[in-house]
Amino acid sequence: MLRVGAAGLFGMGLPLADLLARQARAAEDGQQPQRDVSIIILFLKGGLSTIDTWDLKPDAPAEFRGPFQPIDTNVPGIRIGEHLPLCAGQLDKFSLVRSFGHRNSDHGPADHYMLTGYHPLAGFNPTLSPNNQRPSHGSIVARKLGPRGSVPPYVCLPRLHPSAGAAYLGAAVAPLVVEADPNSPNFAVPDLTPPMAIRSDRLAARKELRDEIDRFRKSGETAGNKNAQAVGTFQQKAFELMTSAAARAAFDIHEEPDKLRETYGRNSLGQACLMARRLVEAGVRCVTIDHTNWDTHDNNFNVLKNDLLPLLDRGMATLLTDLSDRRMLESTLVVVTGEFGRTPRINPNAGRDHWGPSFTVALAGGGIQGGRVVGKSDARAEKPDGNPYGPEDLAATMYRLLGINPDEEFYTPEGRPVKIANNGRVMSELL
Repeated sequence: MLRVGAAGLFGMGLPLADLLARQARAAEDGQQPQRDVSIIILFLKGGLSTIDTWDLKPDAPAEFRGPFQPIDTNVPGIRIGEHLPLCAGQLDKFSLVRSFGHRNSDHGPADHYMLTGYHPLAGFNPTLSPNNQRPSHGSIVARKLGPRGSVPPYVCLPRLHPSAGAAYLGAAVAPLVVEADPNSPNFAVPDLTPPMAIRSDRLAARKELRDEIDRFRKSGETAGNKNAQAVGTFQQKAFELMTSAAARAAFDIHEEPDKLRETYGRNSLGQACLMARRLVEAGVRCVTIDHTNWDTHDNNFNVLKNDLLPLLDRGMATLLTDLSDRRMLESTLVVVTGEFGRTPRINPNAGRDHWGPSFTVALAGGGIQGGRVVGKSDARAEKPDGNPYGPEDLAATMYRLLGINPDEEFYTPEGRPVKIANNGRVMSELL
C-alpha cells in the first residue's frame, strides 16, 4: 500500500492520500459512514414557548417580551431564560437552532410534521392513534438500523404519541409502547413478564402449540391479509420480550440509585428521561418521550415558572450530564422540541397561542457540536431572520448523524417512491 501510495494506483496518478480523500467525498455525497448512534426525542406536546425559554426578546415591547429575564450560560455570549438555570450550566453540551419554523399552527398536523419530516396530506385524521401518513422517525430508524440484541429498536414512553407510528413500513417497526408512568412506585411495563405461575418451559410449550394451531397463517388466504400478518408480528415480538432477561433489565428503573432518580426529578418527565438513558444504554436505537401539556393558552408565565420549566430544566440537564459522564453523549443524539412555539404577542388571558412560523429546537450529542446558536429570529420572534430551517431539515440532519442516507427511498403500498427525508438540508452549522 505504501508503494501504491508513492507511485500512484496502476499508473493512474492516484496516490493513497488522494484516493482516501475521494472516498471521503463519496461518503459525504451519498454513502453514509458507519455510525452507531441512538436518538432520544423529547417531545414537548402542546408547544414549548421558546420566546420564554431559548430565545428571549428583552428589548421587545412588553406585550411581546413577557416578565422573564435572560441569564448567562456557561458559554460566553449565549443567554437563555432565567427559569432554566441547570440547562444554562450545560449549554456547552447542546446547541440551539433559533432560525426554525414551519407553516402549520394546528396541533395534529404540526405533530405529524415534526415527528416525520412530512407535512400531512389531504385526508389526514389527527384523531387516530397512530395517525401516520408517513413513518415516524423512530420507525425509519428501526427499519434501517434494526435491533441491537434482544431489546426493541424503537420505544415510546410513557404512551404512544399519535404521530409516532410506522405507517406503511408495517408492524415490524412499530414502537414498543410502555403505557405506564415510570414515576409510579409500582412502575412495570404491562405484559413484559409472563405470569409467575407459568414456568419458562411451559411458556415455550404454549408458544409451540400456538404456532402449530396457527400454521394456516402461511396459506395463500392469510398471506394476503396484512392484519393477520401484523398480529403474528406482534405475537412474536411479545414472546421475545417476555423471554428476554436483557429487555426486562432495561425497563427495570427501580435498579437505579435513589439519589440519581431524585436528581432527574421524581416526576413523569424526569423519570422518562432516566428511562430513556437506560434503554439507550441497553441497545434501544430510538426513544420518543411524549410529555404533555405545554399548550399554555392561559396563565402561560405562572404555569411555565411553577410547573413545567422546573421539570424540563432538571430532566434535560441531568440527562445530558448523565450521558456525558457515562461517555454516551457522543453516541446519543438528543432532540428537544414541541410541534411549534407560542405566539410572540401575549393574549388577553396572559397566555400565548400556537405559533408555527418561528421557534427554537435544541439538539445535543451524536455528533452535534455543543455551545452553538444557529440563526436567529427577528426582534419580536415572529419569524426567522433569514433562511429558516424546518422539519425536513431536522429530519435530514438526524438521519445523517445516525448514518442513514436521507435521500434513500421507501415505497408506499401503491408503489410510490418516498424519500426518507423530504429534500431536507443538513444543518451543517451544528456539525
